[in-house]
Amino acid sequence: MASYDYDLFVIGGGSGGVRAGRVAASLGKRVAVAEEYRFGGTCVIRGCVPKKLFVYASQFAEHFEDSAGYGWSVEKPTFDWATLIANKDREIARLEAAYRSGLDNAKAEMIDSRAVLVDDHHVRIVAEDRVVSAETILIATGGRPNPHEALPGRENCISSNEAFHLTELPRSIAIEGGGYIAVEFANIFHGLGVETTLIYRGKEILGRFDMDVRRALHEEMEKKGIRILCQSVAIGVDKQADGTLAVHLNTGNTLQVGQMMLAIGRLPNTEGLGLEAAGVETGRTGEILVDEYSRTNVANIYAIGDVTNRVQLTPVAIHEAMCLIDTLYRGKPTSPDHEAIPTAVFSQPEIGTVGLSEDAAAAQYGELEIYLARFRPMRHTLSGRDERMVMKLVVDGETRKVLGAHVLGPDAGEMAQLLGIPIKAGLTKDDFDRTMALHPSAAEELVTMYQPTYRVKDGQRV
Repeated sequence: MASYDYDLFVIGGGSGGVRAGRVAASLGKRVAVAEEYRFGGTCVIRGCVPKKLFVYASQFAEHFEDSAGYGWSVEKPTFDWATLIANKDREIARLEAAYRSGLDNAKAEMIDSRAVLVDDHHVRIVAEDRVVSAETILIATGGRPNPHEALPGRENCISSNEAFHLTELPRSIAIEGGGYIAVEFANIFHGLGVETTLIYRGKEILGRFDMDVRRALHEEMEKKGIRILCQSVAIGVDKQADGTLAVHLNTGNTLQVGQMMLAIGRLPNTEGLGLEAAGVETGRTGEILVDEYSRTNVANIYAIGDVTNRVQLTPVAIHEAMCLIDTLYRGKPTSPDHEAIPTAVFSQPEIGTVGLSEDAAAAQYGELEIYLARFRPMRHTLSGRDERMVMKLVVDGETRKVLGAHVLGPDAGEMAQLLGIPIKAGLTKDDFDRTMALHPSAAEELVTMYQPTYRVKDGQRV
């Protein structure tokens, strides 16, 4: 019988890799987790967590304005970017320490180094130039921002990674992209007082979300003063003598900005991992191909999280890690469930969504009932802010099962998390209707829309 240094060797210290390593070690397995940068991965170090802190910071300008309608008198507020960065860095350091502590308490070995596959059972620890063996190898190296190598002048641009470490806030910024990262940072920078332009090649931002909330958010962002240029693409970025940037567009226009950010998607982090040496197959964008149990074509090598390019969300990576533990060490082969995942876009106003959009449902179901409400949130009745909220339920016209829920407005992400429960459980519109409303709240609209706004039959609104 073969003898190995480790039962499980994890390459990547992000949320998925750390969860798998920590739980495996707590079950008595000999585990090592190698991370070349900082434990915590994209989400904790340069993603969801610092981004949400930036979102909170950017919301205060409107909060100060809105307070006047409620009788508050606030002197002209000022914002200090350096203070935000320092406090954010302190919190990220605390979280990284917590990740390390969890691994340490579980008796998992932490290796601060890049790790590269040598073959199907051996890994080279680059910083120490030594090779170790493992019975099972898990790749959880996540993803990285698409560098847009075809763009002339891309070296003058930043990605979301650098946005968290800018030494000073630019006076103006152009952001290319129409996904949630681009949209969130457009709102963040605008909220912090930066003149912001969003450039997107498509007809409407947030391509995978429900069209009604996409259009409504677009409208609200433009009302706030964010410039959105759809069906536009940057074709070159030149640095000027004064340090500003000239962003040339395919439309013939040129933007003069202090900073340019690229947010055109993320790529699986598989370059230089030694996948070829181990015989691990990858897909078109470099993603590691896996079966329903997160197993690669090599029997003892698995992959989870963004590196597989299935669903690029932190809770999904953690879920995949726990399924893997069940499969490998608990005798319960478990495949990840990627259906009805609650998702939020922390824009201003924010989006919360779970289940199928109207278009996606129309492609699968012959008849739909659509319940749609637009109204001013109660919090804005005294503030005077001109901002509308959108709530939408997508229902199967035959079974009355609620297929999707979509919210645009304050605390939409919090609602989406709770809406995920009834939608995951397969509850019907009748179940929603039987639920008592909580008044006064915005969320009560979800259980008081008794008549369909319209129906969709064979893909057409009727």
